[in-house]
Amino acid sequence: MSGLAAWVDLARGDMVDPAVVREMAERLRHRGPDGRGSWSAPHVAFAVRRLAAVDPSGAQPVVAPERAVLMLDGMIYNHAELRDDLGGRGRSLAGHGDAEVALAAYLEWGEEFASRLEGMFAIVVWDARREELLLVRDRLGVKPLCYAPRGSSLIAGSEPKALLAHPAVEPVVDADGLRELFAHGKLPGSTVFKDVFEVRPGHVVRFGRRGLTQRRYWTLEARDHVDDLPATVATVRRLLTRAVSTHRRGYLPVDAMLSGGIDSSALTALAAREDPGLRSYSVNFAGYTETFRPHPTMRATPDAPYAAMVAAHVGTRHIEILVDLAELTDPELHAAAMSAQDAPSPLGDMDASLLLFFRRLAEQGRRAVLSGETADEVFDGYFWAYDPKHSNSTTFPWVSFERGHDAAAGGLGCSLIDRSLRKELDFLGYADGHYRDALTEVSHLPGATAEERRAREIIYLALTRWAPTHLDRADRLSMAAGVQLRPPFCDHRLVEYVYHVPATLKRAGGREKGLLRAAVGDLLPGPVLDRRKSAYPTVQAAAYGDVVRRRFAEVASDRNAAVAPLLDAEATAAALSSVDVPEGAFAWVERASMEMVLQLDRWLTDYGVTLRM
Repeated sequence: MSGLAAWVDLARGDMVDPAVVREMAERLRHRGPDGRGSWSAPHVAFAVRRLAAVDPSGAQPVVAPERAVLMLDGMIYNHAELRDDLGGRGRSLAGHGDAEVALAAYLEWGEEFASRLEGMFAIVVWDARREELLLVRDRLGVKPLCYAPRGSSLIAGSEPKALLAHPAVEPVVDADGLRELFAHGKLPGSTVFKDVFEVRPGHVVRFGRRGLTQRRYWTLEARDHVDDLPATVATVRRLLTRAVSTHRRGYLPVDAMLSGGIDSSALTALAAREDPGLRSYSVNFAGYTETFRPHPTMRATPDAPYAAMVAAHVGTRHIEILVDLAELTDPELHAAAMSAQDAPSPLGDMDASLLLFFRRLAEQGRRAVLSGETADEVFDGYFWAYDPKHSNSTTFPWVSFERGHDAAAGGLGCSLIDRSLRKELDFLGYADGHYRDALTEVSHLPGATAEERRAREIIYLALTRWAPTHLDRADRLSMAAGVQLRPPFCDHRLVEYVYHVPATLKRAGGREKGLLRAAVGDLLPGPVLDRRKSAYPTVQAAAYGDVVRRRFAEVASDRNAAVAPLLDAEATAAALSSVDVPEGAFAWVERASMEMVLQLDRWLTDYGVTLRM
């Protein structure tokens, strides 16, 4: 993994300032604790902070003199196979790193090289022959990459914080930026900052003397699924086994995140077959298991007993990372979680505990971990994917679910935002518009029934509009601690295959993710196979809610607080009056709104955000 920074200015006759780009990269030092590198030439400067994943002796940027220069964040899982292919084509490779392979692949195949790469990657290439900059992002958007066009310049980096270190990029947030914060229906390619964009997953962005263009090199196309259930189950098992194996490649030992759910348990069991000494890790709150209260749709059971059951069954060295209230309520921890993502979030304790989890891994010298991200998107695991009330709605199904909560009306975490502003910005209308646009991208098979068409639309929306947000969160929080998160369910061969499987087969046995359960049924104990989905845990201790409400009261009562102009007077007064209400009456969605206000206030202050609406 790495933190990438680049600046191209085609109007300059001399060098752009390499010191500016090195400072941009320093803002990303958490992404690359193993070293730094830089390179510059007329018009262009690169800088990188590197985490050694494949070749500990390798360096970046990699340079083919007078031809091209390349930086890579992430990992090319098929680099060994590509190395052999390129060698057969007469290209000599001196080192062992995957960045070197990616550069040779670009020199061999040009822009088409992206479709030959397997893995999670963000790549920046300067083609000196054409005086063009290329930005390339992996198919599912596991690794982040953003850019800011500024006239004859383009400034690029792994995260917005790097771009904000450049004097031409200011932390300005307009109406659309606020909509991105609250709509929960992300517009692909956007960020919360004005005129700062993301490279869309599966896309190549080119910048040169002819201007800026982007091209999609990968998409999900509808195809017939001809396999019966036994063949489908066998193929999923084969593809998932291969994905786990390739995601464990490299120089670093790779551990497993283990919650005791079907996704992480499947990965852990498959990895343990290759590595009898596999370490597995889970996160838990002090006292959580003993006092657990189930939620009807989100969390039916606590994780700890099931994680321990899987670890004992497959033979991992399991470590439970226990988070106590004192560290979970540390405001600096929450500020760090916000900074990791460059934006406020209503997820509060979930972000904080996940960041703590990765910090603990890093403290133990563990630098890479398998994670079950996107399994629900690939295998239709979310309840809203098959609940007609939400799956047949006229908006994103997850937005439909949110609309059932008064405290989330207008978007999760925004119930305390000024009502007139919410009406003007129309957060949910913004999401609805993106929903309609997204549907135009979905391809369908001739003769497909309305039910089949809708099932395909739901999984397409989940993979292209829901998954990228959560993949970005997982990458940012893990890399903030210098830990490399590897998600085998993002393997594009697996994604493509399961995308074409009919919904009825995905729900084999009448269960959510029934296909996945069938594919790994011989590896796991019965109670784990039968366990209902349980989302990432949120703290249930009343004392945590008390701390959130007290801090909210301090900020909401301060007329000089940075967030004050955004707050709704009536809603804030009602929330302040609930500060002394017992925890039982304090719903999570209400707490999320308070957490969002606290994060907004810190973000506006720390980032010096200018609001222009």
